[in-house]
Amino acid sequence: MKKLTIGLAIVAAVSFSGCANMNAQQRNTAIGAAVGGVAGSILTGGSSIGTVGGAAVGGVIGNQVKH
Repeated sequence: MKKLTIGLAIVAAVSFSGCANMNAQQRNTAIGAAVGGVAGSILTGGSSIGTVGGAAVGGVIGNQVKH
């Protein structure tokens, strides 16, 4: 689980480095997917399905957030 969490943190850091040209909705989607993936991983004990599911749900929620 520790390796998965570290891996997700690295992927999130690399992903966020490309956010400079994104609009607010795209940025919220990316952040939601990253947070959802980490949460899904933690809640399911490192399950791949939980991680992917969390990322999908987080991305949808992030996409719908309006400022």
